[in-house]
Amino acid sequence: MQRGEMKLDEDLDHKLDREDDFQTDDEENQADRDFKNQMDDDDTESSDNKNSPPSRYSSNEVDFNTTWPQTYRTSMDMLTSVSVTPPGISFLRKIGSAGKGSYLFKENQDDYNSLTIPLVTEEDSIKKEDPTSTTSHHQSPVSCSKISTSEFPTPQRQCSLAQSVINGTNLLCGIGLMTMPYAVKEGGLLSLTLLLLFAVICCYTGILLMRCLQSYPGLHSYPDIGQAAFGTAGRFGIAIVLYMELFASCVEFLTLISDNLSSLFPNTSMFIAGTELSTHQVFGITAALLVLPTVWLRNLSLLSYISVGGIFATIVVALCLFWVGAIDQVGIINPGNKLIDIEKISVSIGLFGFGFAGHAVFPNVYSSMKDQSKFPLVLYISFAFCLVMYISVGAVGYLLFGDKTESQFTLNMPKELYASKIATWTTVVTPLAKYALTLLPIASSIEELVPSPRLRCYPMSILIRTALVVSSLVVALSFPYFGSVMALIGSLMSMIVALIYPCACYLKLQSGKLSNMQITSCILIIIVGVISGILGTYSATTRIFGDGD
Repeated sequence: MQRGEMKLDEDLDHKLDREDDFQTDDEENQADRDFKNQMDDDDTESSDNKNSPPSRYSSNEVDFNTTWPQTYRTSMDMLTSVSVTPPGISFLRKIGSAGKGSYLFKENQDDYNSLTIPLVTEEDSIKKEDPTSTTSHHQSPVSCSKISTSEFPTPQRQCSLAQSVINGTNLLCGIGLMTMPYAVKEGGLLSLTLLLLFAVICCYTGILLMRCLQSYPGLHSYPDIGQAAFGTAGRFGIAIVLYMELFASCVEFLTLISDNLSSLFPNTSMFIAGTELSTHQVFGITAALLVLPTVWLRNLSLLSYISVGGIFATIVVALCLFWVGAIDQVGIINPGNKLIDIEKISVSIGLFGFGFAGHAVFPNVYSSMKDQSKFPLVLYISFAFCLVMYISVGAVGYLLFGDKTESQFTLNMPKELYASKIATWTTVVTPLAKYALTLLPIASSIEELVPSPRLRCYPMSILIRTALVVSSLVVALSFPYFGSVMALIGSLMSMIVALIYPCACYLKLQSGKLSNMQITSCILIIIVGVISGILGTYSATTRIFGDGD
């Protein structure tokens, strides 16, 4: 009897176990079917999202940073370096992911200022270039694969109003100040009214860029705005113009250093391989050799902080000019100086345009602010300060030196005076810190185009940066005309960056939502930019290939 009960219990347990197994299998099968259905729904939704344009009212950010140049924002952030903590960056370290650019700046989510990324070994790069992977073989060198948000996170809002004002002022009030007396000499004293006009227009277009950034949550840089407005072609177009402007600024840095060193040591010459080098050529090569080690640095945080001192260097140079005129009684005050010169005023237009064209970095300044609603106030203060500096230096310098005013007013200051020596050496040292930071975005964009992970190495980076320095030196030696080259930059590139493109993007992104007054204002600014660009480019080009400054 007990045996029968025990067997019955065993049969019952076995039957219950089998039912549990069948039930478990059914649940697993149902879970698999639900998972597949979920994946199919996600794939369909993802496909729909890819084929539909981004909505400006979407709560999720749209990542515009998926095509070349992907390193623009992080490299340009080095020019807005006034923050709570020092911004370190190891820009010669690479990401070994095939098709994602060369030395991309991987930003840490917890500490955005570090901007450091781990160095990937050669073995890792070779593994990434696996023949079974289609990414490295079918990836276009221009169209890079999508960068994850961990590699390019949303910029941290960490700059206060005062820090943002310093950043904005430092961007605007740079080497353009050196040519203000020369611009007044070319256009006359009344040309300063054009300086005021360009200040108002450029400040307004800076606000337009802010409104463009606010139109989509995923916009962080100038190329992003171009892509949102005009697609990939818009991104490529504005990026190329911005990089051309940066390269031309590097050329101007070398010319500036060479001219001022030549004024300090005018009788310097050298023979190389039987060829005599002039004073300008000797110090041009010297300037290139001085800046060359800085472009090889792994960490640019120190240079970035020194470059922020450029605003104080600008104030020092201006005070030295005022001291020379007021205390040392140097120069001439000619009441008969011309009020306006219509024939040469187009040169002044290019120089004035260059002085207020900081729009390439304005989106970075906006993105770095804690309170972004105060960005217009940052522009008002920065432009007001620069306008006062430009007008005062331009008028005083021209009244002191008259028609003998050089393209850089430091060249007119007597070198035996202490104030003149301070101004000249300050002018020489400041570009040494800014050159590498200005060259960095160009070099990074070129490194993105390196096709093979095997070539993404430290020697390749050194080679690219060295080639850029040498090429800028060749241009500086071929066209050693500081004022005319700056007028060309201001007329050809700055008019596009500061006047034409912001209005065009604003009209496109806000189409159907603008008043007639806003549309008319943007169209008028575009017309002013086009006319000024044509006239200024023609006059500057004529001088460069003619008699120079």
